[in-house]
Formats: sequence, C-alpha cells, structure tokens
Amino acid sequence: MQTGDPYHGLNDLNLRWVAEANWTYTSDPISGLLSEVESTWLVFEGLDTFATVSFCGHHIASTDNQFRLYAFDISQSLRECNGDPVVSMDFASAPNTVNAIAADHSSESWPVNINGLFPNRWFMRKEQSDFGWDWGPAFAPAGPWKPARIVQLQSGDIHVINTDLDIYRKGQINYLPPDQEQPWVVNASLDFIGSLSGTPSLVVEITDIESGELLTRQPSDDITMIGNSITGVLDLSGITPKLWWPSGSGSQHLYNITITVDDGEEEIARVTKRTGFRTIFLNQRNITDSQLAQGIAPGAHWHFEVNGKEFYAKGSNLIPVDAFWPRVTTEKMTRLFDAVISGNQNMLRVWSSGAYLHDFIYDLADEKGILLWSEFQFSDAIYPMREEFLNNVAEEVVYNVRRVNHHPSLALWAGGNEIESLMLPQSKELDPDNYPRYVEEYEKLYISLILPLVYENTRSISYSPSSTTEGYLSVNLSAPVPMIERYENHEAGSYYGDTDYYNYNTAVAFNHSTYPVGRFANEFGFHSMPSLQTWQQALDPVDLHFNSTVIIRRNRHYLPQGPDSWDGSVRGMGEMTLGVENYYPVPEKSGPVANFSAWCHATQLFQADFYKSQIQFYRRGSGMPERQLGSLYWQLDDIWQAPTWAGIEYDGRWKVMHYVTRDVYQPVIVSPFWDYATGNLEIHVTSDLWESTTGIVTLNWLTLSGDAIANNAGTPTTLAFNVGAINTTRVYSTDIQDLKIPNLKNSILLLFVSTQGHRPNSQEATTFTHENYFTPVFPKDQAIVDPGLELSYNNETGIFTVEAKSGVSLYTWLDYPAGLVGYFEENAFVLVPGQRKQIKFVTQLDSEDGEWQKKVTVRSLWDQKVRG
Repeated sequence: MQTGDPYHGLNDLNLRWVAEANWTYTSDPISGLLSEVESTWLVFEGLDTFATVSFCGHHIASTDNQFRLYAFDISQSLRECNGDPVVSMDFASAPNTVNAIAADHSSESWPVNINGLFPNRWFMRKEQSDFGWDWGPAFAPAGPWKPARIVQLQSGDIHVINTDLDIYRKGQINYLPPDQEQPWVVNASLDFIGSLSGTPSLVVEITDIESGELLTRQPSDDITMIGNSITGVLDLSGITPKLWWPSGSGSQHLYNITITVDDGEEEIARVTKRTGFRTIFLNQRNITDSQLAQGIAPGAHWHFEVNGKEFYAKGSNLIPVDAFWPRVTTEKMTRLFDAVISGNQNMLRVWSSGAYLHDFIYDLADEKGILLWSEFQFSDAIYPMREEFLNNVAEEVVYNVRRVNHHPSLALWAGGNEIESLMLPQSKELDPDNYPRYVEEYEKLYISLILPLVYENTRSISYSPSSTTEGYLSVNLSAPVPMIERYENHEAGSYYGDTDYYNYNTAVAFNHSTYPVGRFANEFGFHSMPSLQTWQQALDPVDLHFNSTVIIRRNRHYLPQGPDSWDGSVRGMGEMTLGVENYYPVPEKSGPVANFSAWCHATQLFQADFYKSQIQFYRRGSGMPERQLGSLYWQLDDIWQAPTWAGIEYDGRWKVMHYVTRDVYQPVIVSPFWDYATGNLEIHVTSDLWESTTGIVTLNWLTLSGDAIANNAGTPTTLAFNVGAINTTRVYSTDIQDLKIPNLKNSILLLFVSTQGHRPNSQEATTFTHENYFTPVFPKDQAIVDPGLELSYNNETGIFTVEAKSGVSLYTWLDYPAGLVGYFEENAFVLVPGQRKQIKFVTQLDSEDGEWQKKVTVRSLWDQKVRG
C-alpha cells in the first residue's frame, strides 16, 4: 500500500523509481527584469545535486555539489531572450550518475567503503545518508533545496553572497589556547558578485542586542581586496564586550555587527550578522608535569575550553532531522533544541554525512547556548583523490567555513566521521599491502587540503581531521602534511584522543570493564523501538506487531546487501529482543497492540539503562586518571519512524532515554557502580561545577513493598562528601554479600544527594539535588509487587499527581496520547509507597485543545510483567 506520505510503510522501497528517475524543475515566466543593467546573475544557495541550469532556453551551467553556492552571470542570455524568461533545472538521478562515475573510474577501489541501500555514494558531493544509513531511509532526493534568486547590478554595484566574520583574541592560532588577556579582533570579510569602483572603505558597527547600546563604530585601516572579496580588520583594544557562554555556564550575550562598504561617494553594501564574543578551543596538548603530579595519566588532552575555561561537554549527536530538508522548519528545530536544553545538554555533534546546517539552525543554537561540533560531509568511506573532486571539495569547504564562522555556537570543524578510527584500521586489516596508499589519501584530503583551508578562513575554530582520533603528534603549517597524526604511536598507560563504542552483545551491557577509557566519548549507544503512537503515524494497523515485515525492513541497523536480503535487520530485531529478555520482565499483554506497545517500551527501558550506565561511567572519568571531559551519545533525533538509536522520536516525542539522560546530565549526581561479577558496590558523587562543593548523600534501603530494611542493611544512612571542580569522589564502597539484606530480589537502595554551590559565572548560590537508586539484581529477577499507582490532574494548576499506594514503583512512566508534542518535567522515576510526585507537562504542540489531559496514563515495571 502507498499513501501520499513518503514515510508511510515501505514507501522508501516502493518509490525507488523516484530516485532513479531524472527530474526537471521549471519556473513560471519571470517578468519585470530590467534590460538596461550592467549584469544579471542567477544565484542558487543549494542545488541537489547533479543539475543542468538553463535560462530562456540557453544552457548556463552544470553543477555537481549539493553544498555549494553557485552564482552564474546570465547577462548575455537575458539580452538575447525574447519575452519573459524561464529558468529550467534538469536534475539527473544521483544513484544512476554515481554508478556511471564508478564504472568510468573502475581503477579506483577501496577495501572497506560502507554502502547505503544505493551504492557508490563516495563519488558524489551530496548528503551521504540520502543513499540510506542504519537509522534512515534512502530517498536520494533531487532538486533546489535552498532559495534561489535573480540579481541585477549596475556599474559599481555589488551583491554580497557570503560573509566571513571571524572574532578572536589577538595573536590567536587555531591549535593553541588563546590568551584571554589579549584584546578582541574582528576580521570582517564580504564575498560579492559585481565590481567595486573607486577606493572602497569598510566600517564595522557593533551593537548590544539586549540593551541597544552602541559598543563601537570603527572604520578599518587594514583593508585588503582579493578577487571578489573585501576584508577589513579591527583591533578592539580598550573595548570589553560581554562574553557568550554555552548553556549551564553563563548567559548567551549577543551583538549585531554591521559591515558597511562604500566607494568614497555612497554606500554600496551593508550586511548585519548576529554574533557573540567567545573563544572555543579543542585542547589536544600533551599532559604537563604539574598535571601528572595531580594524578592525571600521561598522554595528551582531548577536551574543549570556552573563554579559557575547561568544561564537561554533555550532549548527543544530531543527524538530519528529515530526509527532505524543506520540511525542516524553524518551529520544529526550536522544539528540538528546547528539548536539548531541557535535557541538560550543552553540545551537539553535527554528524557527517548529513548536510551543513542552515544558518537559522545555528541562530537557534546561538540563542540557546548549544555548542555545535560541526563536520565536513564525509563518512565511513575513502574518497577519490582526483583533482576535479578535490577542487570541488575545496570550494565547498571555503564556502561553508566562511558562511557559519560568525556563529558563537560553532565549536569545532572535524574532517569527517570515523575515517581515522574505522576506515584506516579496517583498510590495514583487509589490504595491508596498500595501507600506505590509504593513509596518503586520508592525509591528502583531510590534512593537506582541508586543514589549511580552515585555518586560512578562521582563526577562532579548532580542526580535527576525523571525528574519532588519537590526536596529533605535531603541527607544522609550512609542511606538505601540516598535522602529523598519532595513529597507533602511543604508550601503554597513556591516554589520547576521543572514543566511540558500540557493543551489541547485550550480555555485557552493564559490565563497566567493557566501556572504553579515554579523554572524551563522542559516540556510544544502542537502538530501540519508537512508541506505539509514533509507529501509528507510518504503519497500517495490520503491521503493528514486533517482527512484522514492514518493521523488520524499516530496521536498517545492518543494511541489506541486496534488495531482498534483510537478514541483518532480523539480527537487529534480535539484539533488541535479547536486551529485554536478559534484564527485564518479558511483556505478556493479552491484546496484540497492547503487547506490541509494551515490547516497544521495554526496548526503550534497556536502551535508557545502557546509556545511563555509560554516561555515569564517563562522567566519573572526570576524576579518574583519564581526566575524561565529555560524553556525546548517539543519537539525539530521528529522521523517520523506525527502530533507531534516537532519544527523541520523529515528531518530537521523548523516549525513556531522553528523560534518563536528562537526569544523569544534571550538574551534581550520585551514581552507584556495581560489579555484578564480584559483588563490589561503589557510590560516587560527580560534579561538573567549576568549584569544589560539599554536601550529604542519603542512603535508604527498602523492600519492594516499601518497608525499611533493618539497620539500613548495614550501610550508613548519611555520608558527607567534598567533590572538586569538574571531578568525582567515592563516598562509599562495600561488598553486597557483606550487607544484611534478607532477600536481594526484594530490596532497593535509594540514593539522594544535596549540595549547595554556584553555577558557572553565577554569584547566586544554588541547591543541587539528585535522586538515584540501585537494586542488587536485574529488573527481571526482582520480586516486583503491584505499586498501586494512582494518577490525578488539577485543571487549575495544570499539575499531574502520581502516588504509589502499595509498593515501590520502578520505571514509573507517564504517557500522553497522539496529536500532542511535549514532555513531562519528570518521568521514568522511582516512587515509594505514600510518596506523591507532582509533575507538569510542557506543551510544545497541541492539536487537541487541551482535551489530551484526560488520556494521560501511568504505568510501571509491574505493568510490563503482568497481563492486561
């Protein structure tokens, strides 16, 4: 069955002919163009991808890069046009085009390139995930995906097509920490079409957006003209703007910077960009002797510093929000980024290979304080090194670096996804004789080509050749290979670089010894099913069961190796099934849809606990020898309705995981670490505050009926602690066998931490609290009792009240109906008998005029186990 929605059912397979066809877009006749002008231009901000452009029947140009801006002089074609002209764009099928390129360059082969559902994606400069990924469909869309316009210019006129606004500390170099005592420098550069006449001048005006106050207005005494670019540099000595900070570290103070160009007689260009003053630096420098003396293990750093202060990066990975970018609206991105901030996150890794983000998305990140680690669009492949391909990439890199450079949310440029950590090692394993060639090609693209282009166009942003690396040994910008990567040149006991981690053997999911130990974790996770409400958006009722054909084929965890091969997808379904069966009560609902919904929820429980276990481990690493200062889980969002790694479903509904990660990303947390093989239990308090803090941890042992265990099972009831800045401290350690617990299956340890401290850049004292728990057996083995949950709603206050009447409620879950987008201020929590929790719902989108409150439900682990 096909419907009008391309996401429905198996439409991405049934509509495969759309991607394999050629398409023509034609404008209406364009009236009102002036005939007496010096030049007329067609400007395209985005053509996806293999396009031939015609104007009034005249061939203008052919394009082959989704990520570039194109400006074509059509003056002659307009003069020769009879009547109102028409713009025509012929788009060739991307799958067919790259197959032809691959056949023509059959001598170029690599041992490990990872295909999507369409092959040969590495031959094109198009969104790589358009050919399919393990979390998304393969529509391979074609067409104009960003605005286009016609520009007419008289002699001496210019039209600005790109702006590079670089703000940095005087003397700043990309790979070295900036001196925070140096004055700010503003480097303002405009790229234009048309021609400048006379002796141009450039003036920069900086205005505080919040107060409207003029910070400064200065002409540049240092103007350069290179090709169709004009650049002016200003030294802001004596001027102290307010700083921009990421969320949780201070305010997001923003300024308007207006750049004006005149030719000595009149103003000919004016551009205003909203920006902020901050430094952001990826520190990969060697561990110093003084740091070794503090207990930090030898090796090199791998962490971020903002305005000279190191901080703990908490966040996730952002994938394309939709397979069709014109459907990505400001409203949808605002809802998503509000969920990021509510989730206590301060950084997103903008994964490649999707697309370079639109400016409005960076604008939202600027406002909300979300740092965006951004990447060039290369992923899980070795790319061709032909000269025309490299020249095309160079244009793409320069355009995008300059375009987004003014955004204070921009945190990093990385060369691509998993090239150094995955592609090179696998190439070495599979084709050791040609390994030197693969290293040479890697360095040619990501180090010799891209790195200098980044450094030439920004001094404010660091660069890493690959998302996951061991860091570099040295930097020499005059060398043919200006950055020498460490690769495997490291010593035992030393830590370098960042880590990623995927382990689908669920039997060891909660074994901390299997997690990687490094300086920063940029990817880790496990897939789960979306909720029933989300499945119902895309599936017919007959397909709503766990292993239906449609669901299996929408599971892209292991991409099929042929049109009829879905063994890998079955394997992916099996991994989720084992994750549930190994640790949680197996759903046994009597109704098929109810049972399907319970299974979907159960996979989310496993996913959430797995992420929680890892995030607590990585955050604890801030006080361990590895001095671990960042965890970005895979992944934040969904591109469609399917089994994926996302914490937020396609329409904005939060999975269990987003609530749980929100909880363990709080500034101060208490965490249990249990080695279930030895019985050892440790309790840690972890803080990412910028100052030491003291407080109390409360321990309370109960039976699952809610009764106190005698003598608190032999543990203290309270523990005082002191935890250092961005650090962790162990407050308690014991062997479970030494505790006085009558029945391990009928027990739970409730943990509560309370401390006072200051948020970064705040003078106001804040009380930080966090609740956690520990059970000495996995949930499937617990002697669960009916908690007797009761749910009520107060129309006047808008508050839901949940109470457990007869037992401990584990994984207490409030659920809301379809037709609504938003989140509860707390969810997936523990309730003890007699405890009443009051919770508000934050409404982001409501199509039911408030009637949804009557349909909110509550359940717990008990409801997963029993029939109903």
